[in-house]
Amino acid sequence: MAQAGLGLRNPVRTRPASVRRAGRALGLAAAVFGIALTAYVADVATHRLGLTLDWFDLNIYNHAGLITRHAPARLYTWQYRPGVQYLYTPFAAMGFAAGSLLPWAVLKWLMTVASLAAMVATVWVTFGQLGWHGQRRGAAVLAVSAVALWTEPVLRSVHVGQIELVLMALIAWDMCQPEHRRWKGAGIGLAAGIKLVPLIFIPYLILAGKLRQAAVATGVFAVTVVIGFAVLPGESVKWWLTGYFLHAGNFTNQSLGSLLNQSVLALLTRTPEGAGSVTALWLAAAVVTACLGLAAAALLARAGRPTAGWVTCAVTGVLVSPISWDNHWVWIVPVLALLADAAVRAGGAARAAYLALGVALFAVFADWPTRWTGPLAFVPHGLVGFNTRKHPMSEIFHLHGAQLIGWNLYVLGGLVIFTGLLAAAAAAWRNRARDGYLMRRPISSVP
Repeated sequence: MAQAGLGLRNPVRTRPASVRRAGRALGLAAAVFGIALTAYVADVATHRLGLTLDWFDLNIYNHAGLITRHAPARLYTWQYRPGVQYLYTPFAAMGFAAGSLLPWAVLKWLMTVASLAAMVATVWVTFGQLGWHGQRRGAAVLAVSAVALWTEPVLRSVHVGQIELVLMALIAWDMCQPEHRRWKGAGIGLAAGIKLVPLIFIPYLILAGKLRQAAVATGVFAVTVVIGFAVLPGESVKWWLTGYFLHAGNFTNQSLGSLLNQSVLALLTRTPEGAGSVTALWLAAAVVTACLGLAAAALLARAGRPTAGWVTCAVTGVLVSPISWDNHWVWIVPVLALLADAAVRAGGAARAAYLALGVALFAVFADWPTRWTGPLAFVPHGLVGFNTRKHPMSEIFHLHGAQLIGWNLYVLGGLVIFTGLLAAAAAAWRNRARDGYLMRRPISSVP
């Protein structure tokens, strides 16, 4: 009886099998992420910093911040190097001015850590909106982050100290806020106040029926413009009222066709016809792409797939922007999260298809080593231009064969993603009444 009584007072509790599996998955994912991060740190530590981290763009931001503080009239005439100017808004310059108060040694490493954290944060909020919770969410975030860390757009953004990862995290956080949040949309407006491309999210919000959020985004963006005029009136007049933001940098066909520009305009510019002018053709292609992308994004949002909606909008923005450097394709990060979620929820052939697409996209966007031996061994480089040893401007209008793929690899990969998202939008709209709830339910309830 004593033993029985003792047993009643101290029952043996067993953890459900699903909880144990989630715990094991979390441990495995943590180990994988630890290996990926350790490999990156080791790569940086074993190579000269200029090869893995040179903070080129951050240097421009920092100098622009110093100029804003001490000689603001030079902000849009100063050149960091011949042909390299400050291209962001006066409002952004005020933020960079605040950053320039920090010692350079602190600022550059702070930006590096912030960028890596922003990547993980993007994955975290994406899976949260997709219905992942608890240990499963942690495992998914760590696993996808381990893969995303070794994509070229991510490491290139970290390498040059670009603000792209931080802006992506800001936009993703904003889009993943609950619908009832009064200030949802403010992140979009703030991001657009720094860099204009996020303005594409405002028509997306309108088409998706999120009028209050679109109004908030528009209002916050307007406030950033007003603040710029109040603090930097002369520079704001030049930026906004002379059309500087439309032709900043005075890009030529050769600079537009640079290997690292991976936009639809760059693809067209690199054709033989691009030696003349493809402006009219690009405008037509950009309008069609924007209309299709925004319509698909809105359909996905209205069909109960908001994550796929804002990711579609983001990919559309990178495609139609005239300048989309390789590091602007950091939006591959939430795309990989979407594919991972879809693979878990699917079964059989569909799961295999999602996994195969994810592996293929990672192969395209991965940061492969420049060389396997010698002093440049394992320096990340990526596959863009994989079939040419150098990138002479004279080759831009004379590409042939596999070079057409190598020089346009990311924009072609982006078009594949874009096409897949258009198909998903059509399917989601057809099946919205039948399975719209399935895509919003917690992942723990999916068999």
